[in-house]
Amino acid sequence: MEFDFLSPVENEMLGFVSKLSSQHLGSKVTFHTQEDFPDLDKIKIAIIGVYENRGSGSVHAETDLFHFRKELYGLFPGNWDVAIADLGNIIAGESLSDTYYAVQNACTGLIKRRIIPIIIGGSQDLTYPLYRAYDELEQMVNLTAIDSRFDFGKGETDSLPSQSYLARIVVDEPNNLFNYSNLGYQTYYNSQEEIDLMDKLFFDAYRLGEVANKVAIAEPVMRDTDVVSIDMTSVKSSASGNMFQFIPNGFDGKEICALARYAGISDKVTSFGIFGHHASKHEAPLMAQIIWYFVEGFHYRSNEYPYGSREGYLKYIVPSEGEEIVFYKSDKTDRWWIEIPFISNVNNKLKRNTLLPCSYEEYLSACNEEMPERWWKAQRKNIV
Repeated sequence: MEFDFLSPVENEMLGFVSKLSSQHLGSKVTFHTQEDFPDLDKIKIAIIGVYENRGSGSVHAETDLFHFRKELYGLFPGNWDVAIADLGNIIAGESLSDTYYAVQNACTGLIKRRIIPIIIGGSQDLTYPLYRAYDELEQMVNLTAIDSRFDFGKGETDSLPSQSYLARIVVDEPNNLFNYSNLGYQTYYNSQEEIDLMDKLFFDAYRLGEVANKVAIAEPVMRDTDVVSIDMTSVKSSASGNMFQFIPNGFDGKEICALARYAGISDKVTSFGIFGHHASKHEAPLMAQIIWYFVEGFHYRSNEYPYGSREGYLKYIVPSEGEEIVFYKSDKTDRWWIEIPFISNVNNKLKRNTLLPCSYEEYLSACNEEMPERWWKAQRKNIV
């Protein structure tokens, strides 16, 4: 039922793949064809195209991902042991909500099978059904968007869905969102009201300059994320190849690929999407390389917390006014976590002590009696 909405990969693309050498990535991918649907038992990553961009105000519901697939499958894989399937496309429904329903059901089916869906949109409002795919899993969800805008809609009732999907995520029931993080916002694209709302909701936001200056600050954010949504308009036109809308400032190709690799290497990320592009042959190379780096990151996952035990960690206790701050450092990867304590006398969302990924620099700040901002925000979300 959940995969009934998927149409096979086009014959033109299958013809292109058939001419590739056995060393190309396309020769190592299992495809949904007119005759056969992939056996998902051994698949780890599934690519789905969504031919829908009405959420951005386009009068044309459909798009075309031929150039993207051609670029992706024409690449050579790394030394990976990752089984990938291309499950074809979700064709735009009669209404936008029909497309949302199809995306949500397909992603739910994959996530339940512990397969990571990679959604290639389409407009960025498709992040909403990607988030809703977790409803049946009955878990709190952390969402990270690589985007120059927050997409709250600025309080405008006539905002396009791609510009207001985050407001819908925050408001709609069931409300499974625990945290939202934005990487790469540009202040002049966001009203002060939106920036204040981010603070009020204790969400995390990092300006473009912060992330570009040190991409590694995004690693702990990705390590605590379930859903990653990339808006290609967060990349400057000179790097993305976006000739339809000139974007003077944004991430460059190296930075956006590094962010994708951090997403892939995160043990917690279980879905990934690229949106906000024009499906052109100019944008396709960078989009393909973003996916390449995500898959490479996935190959190097270390299966640490929350999937492993805390036995392989060194525990550091930092005295502070009125309490102790507890950090853990992995013997395996040298990565750091900070403990968020369970508070029994409030409506606690975490239900138990939990670990928040952090950096070594945040540990040093705590040693200097400077509390990490993300720790403070997580504490506040925990009790309100």
